[in-house]
Amino acid sequence: MAGLPRQKHPNLLVGLETGDDAGVYRLTPEIALIQTVDFFTPIVNDPYLFGQIAAANALSDVYAMGGRPLTAMNILCVSFKAVSKEVLQAILAGGIDTIHEAGALLVGGHSVEDQELKYGLAVTGVVHPDKILTNAGAQVGDSLILTKPLGAGIIATASKGRLASPAIEARIAEVMRTLNRIPEDVLAQGGIHAATDITGFGFFGHALEMAGNSNVIMTVYASQVPVLDAARDFARMGLIPAGSFANRRFCASHLQPALGIDPLVLDLLSDPQTNGGLLLSVSAAAAADIVARFQEEGQESAGVVGEITASGTGTIRLEV
Repeated sequence: MAGLPRQKHPNLLVGLETGDDAGVYRLTPEIALIQTVDFFTPIVNDPYLFGQIAAANALSDVYAMGGRPLTAMNILCVSFKAVSKEVLQAILAGGIDTIHEAGALLVGGHSVEDQELKYGLAVTGVVHPDKILTNAGAQVGDSLILTKPLGAGIIATASKGRLASPAIEARIAEVMRTLNRIPEDVLAQGGIHAATDITGFGFFGHALEMAGNSNVIMTVYASQVPVLDAARDFARMGLIPAGSFANRRFCASHLQPALGIDPLVLDLLSDPQTNGGLLLSVSAAAAADIVARFQEEGQESAGVVGEITASGTGTIRLEV
């Protein structure tokens, strides 16, 4: 988008400036519209599961803004000669089941002929204009919460090499297809100052966006960041996706790893995720209750992984 004109409007509450998870436009004093779109190529072999993961990934952007999804539209790119009707129906069934799980409605979509299969959603949601969550609101003294374990990219790489067992593949699939819904009572009580979801830029990339847009310095404790055991094992074998190296290089000038940090940790925290967890910057006083509520909702890996330690130009200090 560099070089293209920026649009300004009094009702455009979140636009392009912060690279946030979705755009937000105020309709009334009490209702703002959230809009987002996301689609990608298959990352699992099961078409129904692929549909679930792709839909959950697109819906996640609405949750990251503190909103509630209302409607969704399918985006499908496919070679109709190469992919059977049964496979397409399974993909779309996975998508619509996940949309319904989110309490939203599928209202249409669009397909195009393409040699490479892709699926995802355009999603519309709502949020109160005064309760929008962005990646730019982190405050000094906040605790950082991560709601899901890392490792999707590394395990996907292992799966392509046929090194991941069915149990490992099932575990990461469950992580990826789980909705990032924030419990309503957590949203109602307040205490969340900033939010983003961890996807293709890895933990470091998305955390750095939050730190930079909030003008703060984060301290992250590597030992507290949840990572799937299988991902650690595969990383030790060198099964690191190319995206991890790109993410690590991009973030390197803003990272301050402590002496003695295992280089493997840098790879794991740079690993690109698909529908990874939410990263939340929350009031320290509310952190324990928020973690407990996510765990009650089935996100057993949710926990505090760091804190906002100072004002600054956007830096992540990585401690053991």
